[in-house]
Amino acid sequence: MGRYVILMGPPGAGKGTQSVRVARDEGLCRISTGDLLRAALDAGTPLGQQAESYMKAGELVPDDLMLGLVDEELDRKTCSDGAVFDGFPRTVQQAQGLGRLLEKRGAAIDQVMVIEVPEGEIVRRLSGRRVCESCEKLYHLSFGPPRQEGRCDACGGELKQRPDDQPETVRRRLAVYSEETQPVIDYYQRDASTSLAGVTMIDGDDSIEDVASAIRDRLSHVEAER
Repeated sequence: MGRYVILMGPPGAGKGTQSVRVARDEGLCRISTGDLLRAALDAGTPLGQQAESYMKAGELVPDDLMLGLVDEELDRKTCSDGAVFDGFPRTVQQAQGLGRLLEKRGAAIDQVMVIEVPEGEIVRRLSGRRVCESCEKLYHLSFGPPRQEGRCDACGGELKQRPDDQPETVRRRLAVYSEETQPVIDYYQRDASTSLAGVTMIDGDDSIEDVASAIRDRLSHVEAER
């Protein structure tokens, strides 16, 4: 039976970076529903075609379709030892569905970790991002600025701020995240059948290495209790 870990956190908390590390260090596959959707659309799979019809209409992809994509991914050989879920599930219905998918495999969630970062720091992180209009290379005004202000080091293209990264938009995204995600956290905290260890809050207002160390320590502790 594999290990199954959920990594949650608001936009800009670093869950993508940390989920890649967890997958690499623990020998797990990484499941990001955003990546799964893009891959299914590119491949033109039946589920991808169904999802595309909702996306073109500007509607959210239904939970059953998202769970179908996750189910297909869990069947891959690369996921035979378990998975780390990046930002999924996002609703209680998805959490319940994921539980059923794992139950039929004789498995359950081992650990839910939530990376917490203060709102002001999230706004600073995301609003400082810039992207090259030509080659789409990413920069950050604080953490990785270009050599010449407003110009891409690689191609000289103009750097722009994405609409999603403007401060007011970031705050709205955080409000949506909180509204969507808190019920999921509550669900995992009260559902004793979810896991051995429940929900752990991780301080994400620290260096990447320190956050990674805190996650590793927690996973080691859970593994020792298995």
